[in-house]
Amino acid sequence: MVFTPLRQNVKRMLHLARVEKKGLAGETGLRLLARQRSEYVWTVLLEPDFLAFEGVSDYGEGLFVLAELSETQEILEIKDAKDWVLSILQTFLVSGITPGFLQQESERAEHWRQSLTLQSQDLDRRALELEARREQLEQLEESLKREKKQMESLAAQYKDQSQELDRRTSELEARREQVEQLEAALKVERTQLEETAASVLDED
Repeated sequence: MVFTPLRQNVKRMLHLARVEKKGLAGETGLRLLARQRSEYVWTVLLEPDFLAFEGVSDYGEGLFVLAELSETQEILEIKDAKDWVLSILQTFLVSGITPGFLQQESERAEHWRQSLTLQSQDLDRRALELEARREQLEQLEESLKREKKQMESLAAQYKDQSQELDRRTSELEARREQVEQLEAALKVERTQLEETAASVLDED
């Protein structure tokens, strides 16, 4: 038997409850025993609340049910907990899962979580180191760019100076050729003068 009022878009909280009749008047309601926190995690209520609700009068007293409540403790849905209990038995007890096994698994999960935390911290440290190295490489790259510009500037200056030296060398070579030509001309004139002077002396 399932009781389901018409409620939509309401946050639901699943509880394990027991159908009870309270007081001499036999007020019918639910004694909330535990509340679901996640799929496999429940919290036992140390001080179980009693919710008066005539809608459970058709359920046998002492029956365990699953009740979905709203945030305002309004009962949204009720269903027999038998199938849920059997599924727990099938999942955990029939498979031989003991509290000791669950404890071991919990400890193993904790070790695994700690290991993941250490790995995450190590990855963060390595990421910081890589970032520092990347910044160093960027600084080195900028330094190399500046040195390259300086070398290019020096190369351009050297090229200009080399061209100027070539120009001056060409001018010097041209002047040297002119001097050689003048020397040759002077040599010819000297030879002619010597011949003329010798001819005059012979006539005398």
